[in-house]
Amino acid sequence: MADQSLPFLSIAELARAYRSGSLSPLEVTENLLARIEALEGSLNAFRLVCRERALAAAKAAETALAAGQDLSPLQGIPFAVKDLFDVRGMPTSAGSRLRESGRADRDATAVNKLLRAGMVLLGKTNTVQFAYGGVGINHDHGTPHNPWSRTHHAPGGSSSGSAVAVAAGLAPLALGTDTGGSVRIPSSFCGLTGLKTTVGRVSRAGVYPLSWTLDSVGPLVRTAEDAALVLEALQGQDLADETTLGVIPQDPLSGLDQGVKGLKLAFAESVFWEGVDPEVAGAVREAGRVLRDLGAGLESIGFPVAQKVMESKVQALVLSAEAYKVNRVLVEESYDRLDPVIAPRLLLGKEVTVSQYLEAKEEMMRLREEAGRLMTGVDALLVPTTIRPAPEVAQADRDRETYTAANLASLQNTSVGNSLGLCGLSLPCGFTSQGLPVGLMIYGRPFQEGMILRIGRAFQEATGWHQRRPDLSWAGSEAE
Repeated sequence: MADQSLPFLSIAELARAYRSGSLSPLEVTENLLARIEALEGSLNAFRLVCRERALAAAKAAETALAAGQDLSPLQGIPFAVKDLFDVRGMPTSAGSRLRESGRADRDATAVNKLLRAGMVLLGKTNTVQFAYGGVGINHDHGTPHNPWSRTHHAPGGSSSGSAVAVAAGLAPLALGTDTGGSVRIPSSFCGLTGLKTTVGRVSRAGVYPLSWTLDSVGPLVRTAEDAALVLEALQGQDLADETTLGVIPQDPLSGLDQGVKGLKLAFAESVFWEGVDPEVAGAVREAGRVLRDLGAGLESIGFPVAQKVMESKVQALVLSAEAYKVNRVLVEESYDRLDPVIAPRLLLGKEVTVSQYLEAKEEMMRLREEAGRLMTGVDALLVPTTIRPAPEVAQADRDRETYTAANLASLQNTSVGNSLGLCGLSLPCGFTSQGLPVGLMIYGRPFQEGMILRIGRAFQEATGWHQRRPDLSWAGSEAE
C-alpha cells in the first residue's frame, strides 16, 4: 500500500488492512507520528503528542491481533482527543496557559472506552479557549491552520485542532465536543464528517465543561461508517453523567447500509438560509438532489422554530450563565491573562439572573416540543452546516467586531440544533471556487443518530467529496 495514501485511510479501511495483514498498527502509528513531526510546525493541530505511549500501545495491539485477541474494529487504530478530555497523567489545558500545570488522575469516560477498545492515543489537540468560540481562534496556544489553504484560514471551533489533525492525515479519528457547533463547524470548514450526538448518548464525564445543558461528545472522522464505528464504542450509560442514565444504546451499524429509498427528507427553509454564500447554497441543494435520485422523498418545509430560537436568545442566556459558573474563579482572579476574545464573553454570564436562567431553560423545552411537532413525518432535515466557507484568520480576527461577526456566522445554523436537542451530522458535499470545503448538515430527531448516519452513508457511497485530500506541499516536506 502506497505511503502517500496511508495517512488518509478511514478507520474501516485500516481495520480491514490490519486483519488482512497488509498493514500493522505499529507501521501506521509510526507513519502518523512521523507525519505529525513533519507537518505540525505549520499546522499547529496538537497541544501534546505522546509518542512513546503511542508506540507501546500500537505494539501491544499488534501482538494481540496476531494472537487472535480481536477486541473490536477499533483495535490498533490511532486517535487524538481535544484538550478538554482528561487523559491520566496529562494536563487538560482547555486551551489556556493557566491550566497547563495540572495532571489528570483518570481518563475521561470517552477516552477510557476507546482505550479499552484497543485504540492508540497519539496526543491531545488544540482547542478554542474553554471551547467558547465557533471560528477556531486561540490567542494563547495559536490558531490551527486549516489544511485546505496555504493562506491561514480558520479551522472552525472549538474542536479546531481535532479537525486539522484528521483533515491533514495526522489521525483517522479525533474526539471533539459540540455545545453550539464545535464538532460540526470544524468538520464543515475542514472537509470532514462530524457527528453531534444527542446529549445523553455519550458520557461527558472527565470532559472540561462549557455548558452542562448543551455539551455533547462526538467524533471527527472521514466517513459516516467511521462515525458509526466510534459511536458504537462511545455510547452507554455512565453513573458519572446523569444525562446518560436510562438512555438505551442503539446499534448504529445495523441499518447503516439500508440506503435512503422511501425516507422523507426536507430542506428546512428558515433562518438556515439567511446570508448563505451562493456556492454553499448550490452545493447543499445539489446534495439534496443526489439523495432524491437515490430514492428519498425530498420536499421543503417551513421551520419557524429556528427563527424563534435565534430571537429568544435562550441559548445565549443558558450558555453564558453556565460558562461563567464553570470558569468563575479564572474570570475573577485572572481576567487579564485570559484570551482577550473569550474573557468578555465569559464575563457576560455574571449578569444573568437566576430567574432569567430558569425562564430560558423553560423556554428551551417549549421550543424543543415545537421542533418535535414540526419534524413529525420527516426522517431528517437538510441545511448548510455553515452559511459560509472558512474565513481567513487575518480577516476574522482583525478586531472585536470582525471576530464577533465571523463567530456568529459560523454558529448560525449549528447552534439551533443544540438548543432544540437534535442530533446532527456534517459531511462534505462540495468545494468552493477557492478550493474550500462545503458542509451538508443532516439534522435528526433526538437519539436518531442511526438514521442520520444511514443517510450520510448513502450520500458518501454515491459521491466522492469525502475522499478528497488537501495539498500540503506548502506545509513543508510531508512524511514518507
